[in-house]
Amino acid sequence: MTRSIRARSTIGAAGLVLLAAVSIDVVSAHEEYVVEDERDVGLREFLLEALADPFVVGPLVAGALVVVATLAAYLVVRPVQRDVAAFRFAMREYVEYVPWLLRISFGIPLIGAGFSGYFVSPAVEVDLRLLQVALGFLLLFGLGTRVVALVALSVYLAGVAVWPTLLLQVEFVGGLAAIALVGGGRPSADHVLGRLAGTPGTLYGRLDPVHDRARSVRDRIDSAERYLPTVVRVGLGVTFVYLGLTQKILRPGLALGVVDRYELTAAVPVAPELWVLGAGLAEVGLGLALLAGFFTRATAATAIAVFTLTLFALPDDPVLAHVGLFGMASVLLITGGGPYALDEHLERIETDADRLDATPTDGP
Repeated sequence: MTRSIRARSTIGAAGLVLLAAVSIDVVSAHEEYVVEDERDVGLREFLLEALADPFVVGPLVAGALVVVATLAAYLVVRPVQRDVAAFRFAMREYVEYVPWLLRISFGIPLIGAGFSGYFVSPAVEVDLRLLQVALGFLLLFGLGTRVVALVALSVYLAGVAVWPTLLLQVEFVGGLAAIALVGGGRPSADHVLGRLAGTPGTLYGRLDPVHDRARSVRDRIDSAERYLPTVVRVGLGVTFVYLGLTQKILRPGLALGVVDRYELTAAVPVAPELWVLGAGLAEVGLGLALLAGFFTRATAATAIAVFTLTLFALPDDPVLAHVGLFGMASVLLITGGGPYALDEHLERIETDADRLDATPTDGP
């Protein structure tokens, strides 16, 4: 059976997980972009009231059982294996564009943040226009891509030390780290200049002072580029878990304020507590699935659907704050889970099952 493709890159995921876990109780969430008033309700009070309500607990349990039953049935029946194999094969055609997709996904938000007068996150109103616009355009052009990504990552981490609220955009860690290791790809200025410098007899080749060193660095990290899906998967998974906890479950007053402002209970007539817990647990569940690499492409597609629904449900939420998340989820649609994903084991089981089905048996 066709195996899922593995795009190329690397980054240490331990630092990302550690960063996402720091200061969880002092950071606001994406809801603060759109709502200023939050209900005066503590976490303990909220949980006691919500978990004592059968019209909250019942739908949550039923929903979890439906998800588990659906996954189990799919693994047993495997009804669309040919479709899945065809989709994986089709995605191979887009692997070479993954670096370009990542550069766009983080270059555009940096440019937008610079011109809008905030620093990475709309919750941090600090004007660093020149720096962010310059870094963003360099990423878009793909000029000095790895160095620029490392500089941008360093700037972001320094900002987190000063403004912990920047952890709202923790996807910048995984995204920029992935760009730093995968490079500019094609199309990019780095690719064009590399071709010029590598062509014998060119004037630019004699003047370029970095081509040989850049090629040496690229040769050393080429073998690690296969970890790109792992980096993106962990980065997006940590972001989902972090935001699901801080934006809803651990700050129910703020989440309830969003439910009140947009009259979400009128759209779906359920208890506000069910809105908050359902959305928060769903985000945490998606994040854990991504961290484990479990049905990665399906989970990434679900994540894109969640982002899209959020943008329509919360029209005041800045679109640029989600571009990096959209880009990372799109990358996972192309690459799959990569190394160290449960999907690898599931695909191996599927392949073994297909071989057994294809083995002829002795007839009567």
